[in-house]
Amino acid sequence: MKNLLFIICLLAVCLTAQAHVGSAGVQMQGQAGPYKVLVSIQPPDVIPGTAKITVFVENGNLKKILARPIYFYSGDKGAPSPDELTQVLGQNGQFEGIVWLMESGSSSAQIELEGDKGKGELIVPIAAVSTAERDMPKELGIGLSVLGVLLFLLMITTIGASVSDGILKPGVALTPVQKRKRWINMGIATVLCALILYGGSSWWDSWAAEYKQWLYKPIKGNAAILQTDHQRLFRLKIDTTGWHEQRRGSMLSKLIPDHGKLMHTFLVRIPGLDAFAHIHPERKDSTTFESYLPKLPAGKYLVYNDIVQHSGFAETIVDTIDIPEQNAAAKPLQVTAEEDTYVITNPMDAPSRVPFDENVVICGKPGTKTVFKDGSYAVWEGKPDKALEAGKPYQFAFEFFNPDGSACLPEPYLGMTGHVAVVRSDGSVYIHLHPTGTYAMAAEQTFKDRIADTATIVKALAPAMFRDSIDRYLTKLKTMPVDERETFLMTEMGMYELNENGMMGMEHGNRISFPYSFPKDGNYRIFLQLKRNGQVLTGAYDVRVKDAAVL
Repeated sequence: MKNLLFIICLLAVCLTAQAHVGSAGVQMQGQAGPYKVLVSIQPPDVIPGTAKITVFVENGNLKKILARPIYFYSGDKGAPSPDELTQVLGQNGQFEGIVWLMESGSSSAQIELEGDKGKGELIVPIAAVSTAERDMPKELGIGLSVLGVLLFLLMITTIGASVSDGILKPGVALTPVQKRKRWINMGIATVLCALILYGGSSWWDSWAAEYKQWLYKPIKGNAAILQTDHQRLFRLKIDTTGWHEQRRGSMLSKLIPDHGKLMHTFLVRIPGLDAFAHIHPERKDSTTFESYLPKLPAGKYLVYNDIVQHSGFAETIVDTIDIPEQNAAAKPLQVTAEEDTYVITNPMDAPSRVPFDENVVICGKPGTKTVFKDGSYAVWEGKPDKALEAGKPYQFAFEFFNPDGSACLPEPYLGMTGHVAVVRSDGSVYIHLHPTGTYAMAAEQTFKDRIADTATIVKALAPAMFRDSIDRYLTKLKTMPVDERETFLMTEMGMYELNENGMMGMEHGNRISFPYSFPKDGNYRIFLQLKRNGQVLTGAYDVRVKDAAVL
């Protein structure tokens, strides 16, 4: 019964989920020319609507910050003029403002900065979709109804007076014919006004029904475990029922890789969140993705599958799955992608119960260290006894050390220096973070390319040809040596550059930070993934989040 209620709660949340689950806001940190900035954007849940933008500038004196929306389908040429953000009083280097998002779908905010160090620019991807309906406040509805009745009566009496009292001289009484004419015209006016009101009401109901029909509906998928050669095979079948009405068309044939993978799947065992895997299913056909499972223990798992459309629109397909015990005869286990990994840790609801497994790590808290299986460890900066605040932008900062305590420089893992998965205890919040932010890297590159393209309307793509080109690209990546592939991915995403020492030029040290804002209070588990000596290491941390009013 407990698991059933858990799953019902999760599915209810998924009705309003899109890219990731339960985290509509977007955070990005990086370099905007000479300026190091953190951008936080809260998109609207109704389109058209306004997105709130907050920019934190860490260095330099800014004179002006401009922001404007750029839509994938209309590009730079079809974008409106920018709006200026205003500096927050008493907060040095913090600016706020809004931009109107008028179109649904894949969008972005172009942030332009100008200050004493020159100019800089950032492109922040945004998923602009309607996920809610707005109810009119009761008091406003009553007031408008009363005003409408008064206007209706005023219109009728005005029309009646225009053919009677309005054409007489002062002091002259209406004749019976004029009185009859007034009543006839008032009757005609009543019918006409009623028809106009009925037509307007019908138009509004039709528009509201169409709006409701086009509310964002997350992609659904059915996860299953197959047994093949004594090994468990994960399969995700995407449900395309009703896609004709939703106009999704050939979207699945036009997916693009993010960090060199077409799909990122995260498996988290419930209810204790004590087993975690990050795998990369490969496309078998347009709707089917498969991957061999690592040595995960049996149990019920939450399944989060991240994909990115060619427009840069990122989505997460959510399901639950029962994983059976691994057949002991299957040795060694086959691996779909060498980057696939898993970890076992102590349950959130029983922190003292430590499982036995070769991949066990003990869950830590802010301010404590988590020791990886090779003896290296990471420390999450912060205080273990202090709750974090929901709705506040944070930078999760981790320091990485070798077993002897010396600073350890993480190796690239899927083109990044680190990855973080955040999961709320009930599964209602999930997000995959990178040091650059909460967005898909493929989305940012898509918009950079789209802005460089001067076409007002995006060019149509042939689904089959597009898919073939992506498959060739993925095959090429798989044939590369690991080091070459990681370097290729890091430079391709445009976030890092090789310097003369062979190191990555963008603050490649042992301290890594991930920007994020918790959407609501609760208990969260943070899974940190780093790479050392060619081995992917996963650590876990627990954190408590409170509403601002409770702190």
